[in-house]
Amino acid sequence: MKILWVKTDFLHPTTRGGQIRTLETVKRLSKKHEVHYVAFDDLELAEGPRRAGEYSAAHYAIPHSAPEKKLTSPAFVAQLVAGALSPLPVAINRWRSVAMKREIERLQRTESFDAVVCDFLYPAPNIPDLSKAVLFQHNVEAVIWRRHAEHAGNFAKKLYFQLQAQRMAQYEKEACRKAKRVIAVSQADADTMRRDYGVQDVSSVPTGVDLEYFKNPGAPTPTGSKSDLVFVGSMDWMPNSEGIRWFVREVFPLILKKRPQTTFAIVGRKPPADIDAMTNGRIKVTGTVPDVRPYLWGSGVSIVPLRIGGGTRLKIYEAMAASVPVVSTQVGAEGLEIEDGQNIAIADDAGLFADRCVDLLNDRATCQRMAKRALEIVHERYSWDSVTTQFERQLG
Repeated sequence: MKILWVKTDFLHPTTRGGQIRTLETVKRLSKKHEVHYVAFDDLELAEGPRRAGEYSAAHYAIPHSAPEKKLTSPAFVAQLVAGALSPLPVAINRWRSVAMKREIERLQRTESFDAVVCDFLYPAPNIPDLSKAVLFQHNVEAVIWRRHAEHAGNFAKKLYFQLQAQRMAQYEKEACRKAKRVIAVSQADADTMRRDYGVQDVSSVPTGVDLEYFKNPGAPTPTGSKSDLVFVGSMDWMPNSEGIRWFVREVFPLILKKRPQTTFAIVGRKPPADIDAMTNGRIKVTGTVPDVRPYLWGSGVSIVPLRIGGGTRLKIYEAMAASVPVVSTQVGAEGLEIEDGQNIAIADDAGLFADRCVDLLNDRATCQRMAKRALEIVHERYSWDSVTTQFERQLG
């Protein structure tokens, strides 16, 4: 098969869940098929285009500049203001590109593709004919924006997020219904798109994990990577940063009351200034690290305190593959095949979340039993080879 794969970014450095999911899938597809990869060229990250040959037969880097998502960036603020007036949601509009659309048109004229994949919703405006493309939906994007509105810190933010949620729902509905087929990352997301958007041809492919890569070697980890609790995730993704703020503000003080010696590591790229400032004797904020595995292997419990989000969290299966028990909110574990109290601990209330963490840290036997059951589940069902085979079947 000859596949045209379209995404907003290249896949190295691999720092986000969506990148990991795409990289592991497309690497395996490229062993059997001819993959042509189109993405925007981030001039500051030359590694991306340079390593594209690891997963594609040909790649096309499109010049494009999307302002960094910071309120200190005048260009981003201008984009937010313009987004209040545009019928398109800001998250989509910032990735519109005449250059990408023209390049895709050229490729479709000169090459004969058996399948076109629009990876995430964001590059969809640049696909000349979405009815000929498979839309790979890592999230139900409108759900994320609705949850942002629910947890907004002030009235102005709430109104803005509500407006963006409405526009995202409308755009997402149109794109999903127009696409040749939709592939979701969980049955829950597939059901939501079928129910809310009236999408007929939608299926789900589960999230996978590199079992050998995350396997705990059983060797001592460096002192600097040890902690009782760990969170692993890109800190420039709003659901992650919002979840950490809630955990540090509402949950961690309750943990310290019961277990004053507890330490917590926040491991992930580009932490906002207020999260970076959380560093103290009990909390460590690492920023970007070359390898997250020692932080998982050196921890007692991996936490996923998300209250906003969609799709599925790779970080949960990665922790399970690393033999680390997980405490998560319902939203954090959404769409995953897990069982509370057996292979994961689920809690939404701050007090209960704190109790679940403390109980696991204090009870080594329960901790090991939960980790063992979780490891068995990911081995049985969620290798990337198995997941990619399922994805491949959906491209026909």
